[in-house]
Amino acid sequence: MVRRKFATLIGIVAALALAAPTAAVTTGQPDNGEHPYVGELLFYVPDSVDSRFDDPGSWFSCTGTLLNSKIVVTAGHCAFGIGLNGVSTTRNGADTTAATGGALGNDVWISFDEIPDFSILPPSSSFGRDQNGDRYLAWSRALNRSSSWHRGISHPHPLYDDNAFFLHDAGIIELSKAVKGIRTYGRAAGLDYLDRYASAPRDSQRFEVVGYGLEKVLPILTEGGDTRRKAEPKLNSLEGNPRDTYIVLSNNTATGGTCFGDSGGPTFDNTNSNLVVAVTSFGISPNCTGTGGAYRLDQPDDQAFLATYGVAGVAP
Repeated sequence: MVRRKFATLIGIVAALALAAPTAAVTTGQPDNGEHPYVGELLFYVPDSVDSRFDDPGSWFSCTGTLLNSKIVVTAGHCAFGIGLNGVSTTRNGADTTAATGGALGNDVWISFDEIPDFSILPPSSSFGRDQNGDRYLAWSRALNRSSSWHRGISHPHPLYDDNAFFLHDAGIIELSKAVKGIRTYGRAAGLDYLDRYASAPRDSQRFEVVGYGLEKVLPILTEGGDTRRKAEPKLNSLEGNPRDTYIVLSNNTATGGTCFGDSGGPTFDNTNSNLVVAVTSFGISPNCTGTGGAYRLDQPDDQAFLATYGVAGVAP
């Protein structure tokens, strides 16, 4: 399989703690087909710099959950700035129409395979420093020809701000064609769903995360990635900062937690197996230890955002 080196997204979270929008499940367990409606996103951001090339343009991966045959929910930072046929959606230029504020890009694909096939993509090392555009054409054509990769249109939360991503870190990928062969979907939690756990013991296990991210990050080594895995992190707090934006989960559990590549992946309520209560947003530690934030989908603005795409939250 072609191993690609995607850049990681870095953000600053409350209290000036360094946070990285996250990627993979650390020390988790193989999913073994339990969540066939969770897939790996691959997308192109024309404005992002890849140090291997003279021209800007980078590829990233995230995780998303199919809520019906055409609608995928993910993190806002996984839906922002995605290119439109290789052209920036965040700025105007001589070769493009009006910019769309980082939305409505179509350079995003998703695979629901447990181990997505990246062998269809020519290695980045096979392109010269002045051939980043050629890489985009080769990869986009290969993805378009593949039956296991599905192309879509990106829709970050209407209040999403890339400089404060954690405040409204929800996004929708609207697929151009219905996905066939998947018979069950994730469901979105309804308004204030998580409030039921406000007085519950914090060490009582009730959540499950799923993603395609890295399994281990060390100063000189990374392991895993690009395989759907699951873990059961512990709830530290329902109250993010600001309040009612994200929940805080601990990655320091025997079952693992989230890491780079898991961004946008679902946090399920284990008492309601396929119910998505939040999406993986960020991690505090660059080694994917400590705590991380999962953006809540049960707040009024998020419920309205989902409703725009025909998704109704499940009532408490």
